[in-house]
Amino acid sequence: MLFQIATYLTLALLMVTAMTLMILKIASILGDCPQSGRAARAAGVTIATGYAMIAVGGVGLIGAALPLLTSGSRGLLPAMGIASLLPALGFAAICLGLGFTHAVATLRAVVREAMTAARPTQPAPQPPVPSPA
Repeated sequence: MLFQIATYLTLALLMVTAMTLMILKIASILGDCPQSGRAARAAGVTIATGYAMIAVGGVGLIGAALPLLTSGSRGLLPAMGIASLLPALGFAAICLGLGFTHAVATLRAVVREAMTAARPTQPAPQPPVPSPA
């Protein structure tokens, strides 16, 4: 059982690391824009660290349930042995992917807000002034 848990944790934390680095890379690409660069970089770091912490917590919770899949008659489910890695990793990948999607959508919303704030406002159109007669 120790092999399954160690393998799960290694692969799941690699997925967390890869997705966190992707968030940072997307933020650095969006940070090249002169209008929204500072906002994108600041939001990217904040969103990436929040994503990483939530993802590590989720990986830990799924890893805590892994012994239930491997233990057989002592657990709630029949023993799956090494095959328990596949559903655990699949569930972790789905959860991490959904979190990644939400993180990138939040980053895009921050950049969109910075772009609208940086855009100069146009004066309201004035009604035509009648010419003196």
